[in-house]
Amino acid sequence: MPLRSIYIVMLAVTFGCCWAQKAKMSKYGWYIGDLARDVSGQVYAVSDEVLFIKGFVYGGTGPDAYFWAGNSSRPNPVGIVIPYPADYQGKEAPVLGRYDNKDILLKLPLGVKVRDLRWLSVWCRRFAVDFGSVQFPADLDPAKPRVLPEFKRLAHGLRSGSVTILDAKTFYIPNLHYDGAAPDAYFWVGTGTVPNAQGIKVPNELGDTNVLRGYQGEDIEIQLPGDLTVYDIDWLSVWCISFQENFGHVMIPKDLDVPPALGQNQLTTTKIPSETGGSGATVGEGHEFDSCIQLLNGRMQVQWEAILEGVIIRLSARMDENEYMSFGISGAEGRTKMIGADVAVAYFNSEDNKFYAEDYILNAKSQCDGNNGVCPDSRIGGRNDVSMLYGQRINGVTTVAYQRSLDAQQEKFDQVIPPVGRVNVIAAIGPLNSRKEANYHSSDRTGPQEDHRIDFTSRGVNQCPVLLAPEDKTKQHGSGGSSSSGTSTENAIQPWKPNVISGKTELRARIGPTGGKKGYTAITGQPSWGIAWYINDLLIPEIYVERGETYTFLVEGGNDPTNSARWHPLYITDNKEGGYGQKTDVQQREQRVFAGIEFDPSGFPFPTAAGSLCEWKHKTVDKWAESETFEDYKQTLILECESDREQPANLTWTVPMNAPNTLYYQCYTHNSLGWKINVVDRGFEPPKAHGAASSLVGFRISSLAVLLLPLSVLFL
Repeated sequence: MPLRSIYIVMLAVTFGCCWAQKAKMSKYGWYIGDLARDVSGQVYAVSDEVLFIKGFVYGGTGPDAYFWAGNSSRPNPVGIVIPYPADYQGKEAPVLGRYDNKDILLKLPLGVKVRDLRWLSVWCRRFAVDFGSVQFPADLDPAKPRVLPEFKRLAHGLRSGSVTILDAKTFYIPNLHYDGAAPDAYFWVGTGTVPNAQGIKVPNELGDTNVLRGYQGEDIEIQLPGDLTVYDIDWLSVWCISFQENFGHVMIPKDLDVPPALGQNQLTTTKIPSETGGSGATVGEGHEFDSCIQLLNGRMQVQWEAILEGVIIRLSARMDENEYMSFGISGAEGRTKMIGADVAVAYFNSEDNKFYAEDYILNAKSQCDGNNGVCPDSRIGGRNDVSMLYGQRINGVTTVAYQRSLDAQQEKFDQVIPPVGRVNVIAAIGPLNSRKEANYHSSDRTGPQEDHRIDFTSRGVNQCPVLLAPEDKTKQHGSGGSSSSGTSTENAIQPWKPNVISGKTELRARIGPTGGKKGYTAITGQPSWGIAWYINDLLIPEIYVERGETYTFLVEGGNDPTNSARWHPLYITDNKEGGYGQKTDVQQREQRVFAGIEFDPSGFPFPTAAGSLCEWKHKTVDKWAESETFEDYKQTLILECESDREQPANLTWTVPMNAPNTLYYQCYTHNSLGWKINVVDRGFEPPKAHGAASSLVGFRISSLAVLLLPLSVLFL
């Protein structure tokens, strides 16, 4: 045979093989075959753990019929049940009923893989009858999740473990860290060789597109919006829209072969890492509950919704930031009793700016001593079976949503919620102790004792009015305030007193966080993208300089021009905004430059004061809200400098005699990092230099009396 003919045959065989492989794949996964005989439906392998049946039809005639699988040559009594619905993993699955053209996802039991099976059947165990089955091909090779590198670390403490593409729409991001300090950062995807402004927001792990909160080593899942898939994008980033900054990203390879997105990641309770590290259902702040009752003389509302995994409960209460609210199952059937009660204690922790829901057992009328009392399960040998979903604090009302199972997950610690019928419940509000545990509560027994009972599977029960803070009963709940990642204040936030430097001729310039709503923006009135200049380790101090005097700025703002998040040359200008390097020619001509920028023979500007990077960073997340002064805030920061850093850049500036009274130290590459230079004549007496000034801020903490119904027979 001629060489050309041999080549053509080889080419045909090669492409024929590849085409045959692709023909087995579809938008539903690897096509296995059609169910035969008394049932019908097309069977696909979505992944090595999930099967999909398109258009399942079955008359429901078998008295003991289940999805049944095995690795023998044909269906027989030796096999395993594949539970449907998938929520019955680890439990006795219900007998299959009638299905008419139903699309079905099947999750295999733990440890069982699709590649280990040889058939799937609708099998009646009582009579050993195969109503219909499909044989698995020997070359079955389902798509698998794809593990990518971790996020590239560029700014704001962003880092993670290896990012995994679970399916065509879902990313799993383990051990995520981000300080939450940027004004409008989001998960962001798009096309191109590097992240850019032409991207699309991706909802966070709760399914909303709020500005990203801080993360401290949490494991989360996020899903691409709409019809977007991983095959349509080149990168996933954490991106600040206002300042068009990439805080870190991971590139998406082109040779992906991941499972299709058919909702298989929702077959069991979706992992939504929470403030407590638990997992829960995808319920966001905007979720509507259709059952609600009021407790504690109208001060607390309890809303609920039964789901296959258990019940979702949302508590809302008028309470102070240092208080908890608790709700749960009474310790006695048919009456209200504290001892033996199984409750969830929910609260906002201002120290880390997070919301918590903890599983408690009440085995004595006292504070927890490590063995007995009002104790978190996890403190006395149990575990926290309450899965935190989200929290928010608006106008003095704290709201926390969590999920728990109907069953007793721990016999010693948990009560069963009956699937049908009512159960007695108890509730309370009280202060937290120094361990952030429930301390005690007050009780007002002015009326007769009243037992409250709830059927958690009921719907449309006792709709509640809007819950308002006592001092704000004319306002609508939810006006103003913050998202689940923080707490709103009930009074206007006062900025920290500005720092001042005078009489210093050597000034060290470093980078650090802006101080949230009490720092940069509050002091300057200018927007900020989350970092600012620290001069002599003070946040944007006003600097006093004398005309004719020479000053030296030792600049350690980063000198990597390939990474704008680590490149902050300092310059001096008459422009309040700065950012000379990102301005147009017209905009550059509108500001005067006094130091830090030179021009090449072609008139092209370049910065001259870009030193290696030293940056003040958050030890955990941004704690501006609980820092009354900048000095307090600085205690929550740590200075990190490049290990191989060079000498700082030297910007030497002699103040012109005709300099205007107000100038600004700014960043060449970014807007709004610096603040004022006050230019004075010799002999002028400027304010005395000081360090971290004391703050003017003071929150009014309302001291509400704790008026509880007899229902709240809890912590004495």
